[in-house]
Parts: sequence; structure tokens; C-alpha cells
Amino acid sequence: MTFDPSTLKFNEAGLIPAIAQDATSGEVLMMAWMNVESIARTLTSGEATYWSRSRQEFWVKGATSGHTQQLVDFRIDCDRDCLLIEVNQTGAACHTGRRTCFYTSVQDGEEVETAQPMPQEAPPSA
Repeated sequence: MTFDPSTLKFNEAGLIPAIAQDATSGEVLMMAWMNVESIARTLTSGEATYWSRSRQEFWVKGATSGHTQQLVDFRIDCDRDCLLIEVNQTGAACHTGRRTCFYTSVQDGEEVETAQPMPQEAPPSA
């Protein structure tokens, strides 16, 4: 069966949540939004491409940071209202420099940070 993005259930803004998961470890990395065009770009290029609600533009993960997401598998949930993007993640997935955006845990009623930012890569030698 040929994939037709119009069969997905988008919200009133034409967006659908997409969860990025590490294809090897299964670690949940982040959640972002996609629209029909960002889905098409992701499937065509193999690079995770999202829709930035704040900037109102397409966002290729890692285009400025180098922390890229290469598509491994593109999955649709049973209700067709959420996507699971399995990726090979290079570097941090979170804009805070952490591997995952889900680094805050509630433990005994308290918020606890469970991860620190990843070490910065050394600049290339001249």
C-alpha cells in the first residue's frame, strides 16, 4: 500500500507530533512537530525535518548544530495521530546540549535532573 500523508490526523494547525527515538538503544530523544511537507522532506532526504512553530519554518535537525538525525524507520501509531521517527542520532538531541530532551524526572514529588549536557566537541586543529 502506498503511503498517503493525508490519511494522518493532523491538529487544527496542520501538525502532528513526532517522537524521535534512537534506533539502536531505543532511548526517547525528543518530540517535535511535523506537517505534510516536513514528512515528505524527511522521507525523501533521510534527514529528520520538522516544523518549527516558533520560527514558522522547516528545521532540519542538526543543520546548524551538527547534531543530526538520520532516518532509520518512520512509524505511524494506531490512531494515525502521532509519529515515531527512529533515527541514528549524532551528538545531543536536546537544544540544552543533553542527549535527550527528557532529562527531568519527578521523584518523590521533586524534579530531578537526570542528565548533564554532553561535553562540547573540541574544535578541529589548525
